[in-house]
Amino acid sequence: MNYVFQFNVIWEHLPALLHGVFLTLEMSVMSIGLGSALAMVCAYGQVASSRAIKRLIGGYIETIRNTPVLVQVFVFYFSLPILGLKVSPFAAAVAALTINLGAYACEILRAGIESVPRGQVEAGRALGLSRLQTFRFVIFFPALKTVFPALSSQFILLMLSSSVVSTISAVELTAVTNSLQSTTFRAFEFYFVAAALYLGMSLALKAVMHIVYWLSFERNAPSVG
Repeated sequence: MNYVFQFNVIWEHLPALLHGVFLTLEMSVMSIGLGSALAMVCAYGQVASSRAIKRLIGGYIETIRNTPVLVQVFVFYFSLPILGLKVSPFAAAVAALTINLGAYACEILRAGIESVPRGQVEAGRALGLSRLQTFRFVIFFPALKTVFPALSSQFILLMLSSSVVSTISAVELTAVTNSLQSTTFRAFEFYFVAAALYLGMSLALKAVMHIVYWLSFERNAPSVG
C-alpha cells in the first residue's frame, strides 16, 4: 500500500469541519424538539381521540415507518415545489427529520402509555381530572420514564440519520466533509475524522440525555432503605 496518510490537512480545514458539526447539531436539536412535540400530540390522539383520528395517526405512523428517510427528504425538497411550496434544503431537511422522528417517537410513547397500570388511570378519573389532565399528570410522566432510554436512542439515531440530507445540498457535517475531500483528494482522512466527530456527538448527546433523565426522574426520587 503506497497511500501516505496526511492528517495535517485536517488542521487546515478544521474550522469548516467544526462548522459542519454545529450545523448538524442545530438541525438535530430543531428536529428533536419539533418531532418530540409532534409525537406527544399523536400519542395523546391515539389514546384520547375518536376512532377516525386514531386511524389517521396510525396511517401516518405506518407510512413513515415503512418508507426510507431519504425518500421522505426527497418528497419535501423535490415534490413540494411542484405544488408551489418551495423550501430551502435546510428547511426541507428539518421538516423531513421532524416527521420521521414524530412517527417513531409516537410509537415509543404509546408503548410507555400502555405500560401504565389501568387502575392508576381510573384513580385519576375518580379524582375528577379531565381526560387531558389525566394524560398529563397520571399517564405521561410514568410512561416517559419507562421509555426514556428508547427515546434517547431514537434521538441519537436521528442525529446520525441527518447525514442523508447532504443529498439535497443541505449543509451539515457530511456535506462539508464531501466538499473538502473532493477538493483535497484526502478521502480517508476526512471521512475518518467525520466518523470520529459523529461518534463524539453521539456520546455527548447520550451523556446529555443521562443528565436529563437524572434531573427529571431520579434527583428527587425517594431513597430506598
